[in-house]
Amino acid sequence: MRLLLPCLLAIMILGACTAPDSESAPPAAAMATPAAEPDVRGEEIAYEIDGVQLNGYLAYDAAREGARPGVLVVHEWWGHNEYARRRARMLAEMGYTALAVDMYGDGKYAEHPQDAQKFMMEIVSDLDLGVERFRAAHQLLDGHETTDASRTAAIGYCFGGAIVLHMARLGDDLAAVASFHGDLISRTEVEPGGIAARVLVLHGADDPFVPAEQIEAFKAEMDAVDADWRFIAYEGAKHSFTNPDATANGEKFGMPLEYQRQADEQSWAELETLLTESFGG
Repeated sequence: MRLLLPCLLAIMILGACTAPDSESAPPAAAMATPAAEPDVRGEEIAYEIDGVQLNGYLAYDAAREGARPGVLVVHEWWGHNEYARRRARMLAEMGYTALAVDMYGDGKYAEHPQDAQKFMMEIVSDLDLGVERFRAAHQLLDGHETTDASRTAAIGYCFGGAIVLHMARLGDDLAAVASFHGDLISRTEVEPGGIAARVLVLHGADDPFVPAEQIEAFKAEMDAVDADWRFIAYEGAKHSFTNPDATANGEKFGMPLEYQRQADEQSWAELETLLTESFGG
């Protein structure tokens, strides 16, 4: 019980995520067919902020010519992991340059919920630090030779979903943001017209960590600030429904997590539509 309580506290604050990754991979659903057979390259990429090294992973299709839109991928509460990298590679296959960011720094990655909570709270309690690290990653992605810096989006899972929504609320220069099973709590005041990005929320209808009151408050907020937004709830889907490891890890840590393939595939297809519409092709 001592383990579960702090873990659940962390989830309620910013949305917990699935446990450490394994060899299982998410389905490559609804990918666009590129002009040529994709040649996806993945690069380890390190950068430094205030003496802290951040370890990102950049993926792109080397067979595709010219600059293309960039997509930032923000990890779960466990830290920068293989799951986020897989999503970056999936985006690269779709024709984007994707950067799986590191919000924790120093290669910190949790194997246990107590460590995940500690790492996450370092950002939750100092959102200015989180903003600085996100923007540094954004700048890094924009500077890559394959990226069209005028067209960037961001997606996030659980903790990462809350982060990308926060950046949208701050009015960052993003064409679109998508949150997968992230929390919806606003941590800043937004003026009408203050959200430039198109906003997509992909939610599990049976997720116990995002109560109905939070959902209604989010919807009211988006309407009040005249945002371009969509909220999609998947019936029967629980927290972390996109991660194939969710069910096993939910059982391991005594948490209500569960993978649902249909919701995973449908939500990824919604993301593909969002990016296509946002980038005009």
